Amino acid sequence: MYKAKAAIADGKGGFFFDTVNVGKPSTGEVKIKIKASGICHTDWDSIKTWNKKFIIGHEGAGTVVELGEGVTEFTIGDKVILNWAIPCGECFQCQEGNLHICEVNSPVTGNGLCGHAGKQACEHNGNSLERSFHLGTMSEYTVVKAAAVIKIHSDIPFPSASIVGCGVMTGYGSVVNAAKVKAGSSVAVLGCGGVGLNAIQGAAISGAAKIIAIDLSPERLTQAKTFGATHTVLAKKYDPDLVHMINEVKALTNSRGADYAFECTAVPALGSAPLALIRSAGVAVQVSGIEQKIDFDCELFEWDKIYINPLYGQCNPKRDFAQILDLYDAKKLKLDELVTKTYSLDELQTGFDDMLAGRIAKGVVVFDD
Repeated sequence: MYKAKAAIADGKGGFFFDTVNVGKPSTGEVKIKIKASGICHTDWDSIKTWNKKFIIGHEGAGTVVELGEGVTEFTIGDKVILNWAIPCGECFQCQEGNLHICEVNSPVTGNGLCGHAGKQACEHNGNSLERSFHLGTMSEYTVVKAAAVIKIHSDIPFPSASIVGCGVMTGYGSVVNAAKVKAGSSVAVLGCGGVGLNAIQGAAISGAAKIIAIDLSPERLTQAKTFGATHTVLAKKYDPDLVHMINEVKALTNSRGADYAFECTAVPALGSAPLALIRSAGVAVQVSGIEQKIDFDCELFEWDKIYINPLYGQCNPKRDFAQILDLYDAKKLKLDELVTKTYSLDELQTGFDDMLAGRIAKGVVVFDD
């Protein structure tokens, strides 16, 4: 077994650091030395709500250090990104092409939010320990299914690579895969954090003619312009019926509303906001994963408006990660610029604080060699 330092949720709303034992990969599994792990709002929410012990983290990049029996597509030393929506390739949804909602392996739609790769994948104080989204990237080492591993054919730094596996994929994929934004269209993006900035990038790459960034923060709006926004709307803190926001968007879109609107805030009160920002027969996308019960005014759906709630940007990992890295290499997609700050594992709480305060677009924990 390898000994690894890890950040462990305590099941009581907090977390601590300790050494865990990471076992050998079983058949069809791979052991990864984690080089970088992105800090995500989902990590914070899981610590507060899952009520169990587990290794934190689901965005990661690193190198292959050991292969289980039957794994032939990787070699020791390969640079890789981890993907948490792990396809089995055989279930109904995988056969339908919906690899991101696999009925067998998905930690969201399949068999739970945490899981084990093998029986001895990870131990703490003699007890088997679960890993967030079957990965547990806030650890120096992890063992995962080979289907969770995507090889990196790029010189991209590990911190930039690590964030592809959730925040980048969710924002970019919601635009490109789910909404299929058309060239020449108008797009409104509500919320300009890490996910929103990648929705903006996806819209720019898709050829949208008008990309309207909306946020409460003037600093975030300035940053949004560097990622492809053509126009900005400074939202008001008190605008219960979104009148100001709607009027500003309509003023920029021939009084109709945007062709597409993406909600990237995770604020339940804004769950219906994209419907209010689009024209008739437009497409509203709830990107951020709001899971609370919210009320909708059915008039917002008039006329012929479409509202979708895609998971993880409808990720096809082998296809999409390769495309994202190709766009990065071609300097058409900014990833290095998204990583506002890096932290050591011991500084994880500071990273969470910076994220929750909106001081960073994306924070990443970097592990020493």
